Amino acid sequence: MNVPVLTIVVPCYNEEETLEETTKELTRVMENLVSNKKISSESSILYVDDGSSDRTWEIVEEKIVSNIYVQGLKLSRNFGHQGALIAGLETAKDFSDCVVTIDADLQDDVDAIYQFIDKYQEGYEIVYGVRDKRDTDTAFKRNTALWFYKLMEKLGVKLVPNHADYRLMSKRALDEFVKYQEENLFLRGIVPLLGFKTSKVFYNRKERFAGESKYPLKKMIAFAFDGITSFSVAPIRFVSFLGFLLVLIGILIAIYTLFAKLFSFTTSGWTSLMLSIWIVGGMQLLAIGIIGEYIGKIFKETKRRPRYTIEQNSFLEKRKGQIIDFIKK
Repeated sequence: MNVPVLTIVVPCYNEEETLEETTKELTRVMENLVSNKKISSESSILYVDDGSSDRTWEIVEEKIVSNIYVQGLKLSRNFGHQGALIAGLETAKDFSDCVVTIDADLQDDVDAIYQFIDKYQEGYEIVYGVRDKRDTDTAFKRNTALWFYKLMEKLGVKLVPNHADYRLMSKRALDEFVKYQEENLFLRGIVPLLGFKTSKVFYNRKERFAGESKYPLKKMIAFAFDGITSFSVAPIRFVSFLGFLLVLIGILIAIYTLFAKLFSFTTSGWTSLMLSIWIVGGMQLLAIGIIGEYIGKIFKETKRRPRYTIEQNSFLEKRKGQIIDFIKK
């Protein structure tokens, strides 16, 4: 069996406190896999700096020089976690037989990569890292995550429960993935759409090694809402149903209030208040807001702007160096 070239893609945003330990742990995994002839010695750890404002890129550059496995990709600004992942995947696919994506905070168990490679060798094109339990989460986060997965299932979106963005994808899967060119890419929903032979590896999630979480409550809510509106028109259908229901309720209320008015069961202004804009107006604003989300996504898609911009790419620099060396010889 051919020994695959593996690239581990690690998106980074202000991760200067974790990079030293992350590099140490991922290098250990790489060395073990290479020594056991599970992967090629040409395999790499690709750090994607997503417009960090601290010393993240400086540390990556130092590691590129001192560590044979480390490569770096520097984005011109902050494009967000999903944008950084996509940049890393699209870059790595040209140099790899399979790619593993993992966050830099060491919460995901790096030793699960051994099982990822075993599954890949067994013929699986996509391997999902799935949390065995959520003991490290607060009760609020644990329950809201469960509700989110159930909601997405009801909306017809196929997600892998308790799976984030810790996964292995083969080159074949990546070649299909890059055909999805929409700007609003929700990776956790897109990857299951690819099909292919898939498997799961279960692991226990750890506490963050250092630094602060890049997904506070506000971002988590925005991420969840983006996932829903990127994959389902159910919210718009719900608004249509709700509008129809409110019309029926409005007719009943109108009959009641007019009846009350005719028989003087009301005080001055009560009828107009009952038929006021407070409930109906609020629902209208909600409906407009939801529809506006979809229109906004259409607006972004029609612009066809790039999902990321690369400022520096050590992979290309390395390849240029190899070509120059070859010419000299």
